[in-house]
Amino acid sequence: MSSLSELLLNVGESRTMALSALIKKLRAEGNDVLSFTAGEPDFDTPEFIKKAAIKAIHGNFTRYTANEGSPELLKAIIEKFSKDNDLHFEQKNILVSSGAKHAIYNVLMALCNPGDEVIYQSPYWVSYPEMVKLAGARSVTIETHAEQNFKITPDLLEKAITPKTKVFLFNTPSNPTGAVYSKEEILALAEVLKKKDIFIVSDEIYEKIVFDNEKHFAIGSIEELRDKTITINGVSKAYAMTGWRIGYAAGNENVIRLARNLQSHSTSNACSISQAATVAALTQHSEEIEKMVVSFQKRRDFIVEELNRIDGIHCPLPKGAFYIFFDVGKFYGKTTNHTTIFDSSSFCDYLLKEELVGLVPGIAFGNDNCVRMSYACSYEEIFAGITRIKRAVKKLV
Repeated sequence: MSSLSELLLNVGESRTMALSALIKKLRAEGNDVLSFTAGEPDFDTPEFIKKAAIKAIHGNFTRYTANEGSPELLKAIIEKFSKDNDLHFEQKNILVSSGAKHAIYNVLMALCNPGDEVIYQSPYWVSYPEMVKLAGARSVTIETHAEQNFKITPDLLEKAITPKTKVFLFNTPSNPTGAVYSKEEILALAEVLKKKDIFIVSDEIYEKIVFDNEKHFAIGSIEELRDKTITINGVSKAYAMTGWRIGYAAGNENVIRLARNLQSHSTSNACSISQAATVAALTQHSEEIEKMVVSFQKRRDFIVEELNRIDGIHCPLPKGAFYIFFDVGKFYGKTTNHTTIFDSSSFCDYLLKEELVGLVPGIAFGNDNCVRMSYACSYEEIFAGITRIKRAVKKLV
């Protein structure tokens, strides 16, 4: 038999998706597993969005749209960017894809050549390294720590840039840490980027999920960076529309043109019905979004307080998204029931086997001292999960 793709043999499966699949299997076998792995809001998609999709079905809006997205959705995205982010585009600057993940992939493929370097901070979203590999480029990570609120500084960014740097991949609010960069912090990073001939890919999918009066600021709105920033967003997180699979990229016309070409040969247009639903999401105001954010903040406050009461756990306060990224390194080397904890993977394996609690190992995000806990689930599940985590770590000696 002929050998398989060497490129894909070096690309790992998404750790979060794999864990979610494992937990679904355990549940199907009758196990009472509490999962805090997936970044998927437990809220229902708002009713007005579902009605827009049903209307589209009954109106037979079920055929191909233009590869880049329907004219109605492109218009809605342009208006959203102008109103929310001070970003000003034409239809030629927009590509609608099957989720923000797909949009990032398309853009990186459009930007990168073999040997190019892509800079992003660590901890990072699990798919960044694999997408960079698929684009033939090389990842350059900037280490951040809880003491820095998991944020990079201008000096760290400056030091990471080399003549081979093609892209700075920026994510705020952050998955997995929940870090939110202020306008002032972004302006400081911009002073470095203004002087460099590199592109910026700004992943802003958690834009609307921010707490404590923080404000999201789009790096692409800085005048000197407008033409070299590609902004990524979508409706999965803020509108509880993960399964609808709509994301979009906006920016430099030449980059978007190449990304459109790639999509035309890989997936073609995103789902027509989901596009119609997204038009409603972006154009009709709903208080449900604000209510979700209020609920997320209450859950965050409870989890952070309870985790920091556990001896051995250090849990920073995230300012956005719906993840807690907390340090469990003090448990490494401890044992119980013939199990030894020596890294984030063994810690998560232990929790899953001992107490049926699913967390994601920090090594999947580039930090092996921490684990990620999603709080995009019910308060009851969170309370039960914290109780089980407390019980599990008390057994470690």
